[in-house]
Parts: sequence; C-alpha cells; structure tokens
Amino acid sequence: MELQILDCEFTICKIDNLEHVDFSREYVFLSKTDDEISLVCESAYVPPHAKTSKIVWRGFRISGILDFEMIGVIAKITDILANADISVFVVSTYNTDYFFVNIENFDASVMLLTENGYTFK
Repeated sequence: MELQILDCEFTICKIDNLEHVDFSREYVFLSKTDDEISLVCESAYVPPHAKTSKIVWRGFRISGILDFEMIGVIAKITDILANADISVFVVSTYNTDYFFVNIENFDASVMLLTENGYTFK
C-alpha cells in the first residue's frame, strides 16, 4: 500500500469556536460533539486561545480513495507502530484515512512501515 508523507507539522487542539480557524489551509480536520470542538491543523496556524497538546505531530495519508468495504487498513498500520511503542492519532475522511505520529517517532515510523511493505509517494 502506498502512503504519502504530509510535508508539515501538526497540532491537535480543542477550541471554543470556529472564528479563528483558517479553512483556507490544505489540511484542516475538524470534529464537533456535544461537549467539544477538536481541530487538527498545521502547527503554524493554531487559532489563538486554543488548548493544545504539547506534542508536535507528523502526518501520513493513505494514497488513493479507500472503499468503505475495506477491512483492517488502519488496524494493520497501527499494529505495526504499536508493537514499536509508537502511538498514533487517526483521522478519517470520506476518501481516505490520515494518521499522525509524534514528530520524535517520525523517522522510526517511516522505517518500520517500509520494512513492512509500505511505500511512500
């Protein structure tokens, strides 16, 4: 399976409103529930007053459009990384899945995934 490395650093945050979210950026992942609004965005574009994780993340995209009937795509990736004690944050969109690792584990993640048959675009 082919993966694409996203060229920027990301921050995961909790925000109170959408007022300062820069939706013009390439990557803006937003989720809202009854008790929070979560945002994953490029680290350089974190809205003011956002509550942020202290971790800087690097991201990957699964290349192509995934069929909703596919089983285990993210499970296989997260299993490889979990066995190396690397935590993963996942975001799914209609077309595909994205996953993020702590920037400190980025190079090791690329190496492990390559060793397990994944290729990079």
